[in-house]
Amino acid sequence: MGVLSRIGVALDSDLLERFDDLISRLGYTNRSEAFRDLIRDRLITERTADDTAPVVGTVTLIYDHHARGISDKLTELQHANHELVVSTSHAHLDHNSCLEVLIVHGESAVVSQFAGRLIGLKGVQHGRLVMTVPAHAIEESQKGSHKHSTNKSKNTDPCVFQLRGENACTPVARN
Repeated sequence: MGVLSRIGVALDSDLLERFDDLISRLGYTNRSEAFRDLIRDRLITERTADDTAPVVGTVTLIYDHHARGISDKLTELQHANHELVVSTSHAHLDHNSCLEVLIVHGESAVVSQFAGRLIGLKGVQHGRLVMTVPAHAIEESQKGSHKHSTNKSKNTDPCVFQLRGENACTPVARN
C-alpha cells in the first residue's frame, strides 16, 4: 500500500478552526491522523450497514438487577444466541445497578437484532451496541470480493477473532 503525502482539500477557515480545536481536545498531534480516523470510521459505518457483513462488537447494558426476572432473561437470551456471544463481563455499580458488557460477533443484521432484544428488556436502563469490522473486511468489500470462508477442513470462521497482541486480530478455529 502506497502513501500519498499530500491531498489538497479546500475547507472554510471557520470549519478548519473548529476541526483543529476538536482534534486538539481529542489529543491528535496532527490533522493527518484525524482525517485518517474519520475516513476509517466512515468506511466502517458503511460496511456495518451491510446486513451480511461480518462484525465484531460490544453490547453495553446498565440494568436494575432488582427488576423482576431481568437477570434470568438476560441469561436466557445469551444462551439462546450463544453463537453470537464471545464473552461477557459483569460489574456491580451500586446496590441496584449492574453493568454488563458482551463481546459479540456475527452478521451485522443478526448482531443488531440480538442487541435490540437485550436492550429492549424491561429493567434495562440503558444499552448501546458498537460494531466494527476488521480492516481486511473493509478492504475486501471495496474490492467487491467479500465472501465468507466455506473451507470446513480448517474449521475456521472469519467472523471469530482472538486478540493477539495489542492491535492484531487473527481468525481462530471454532469448536
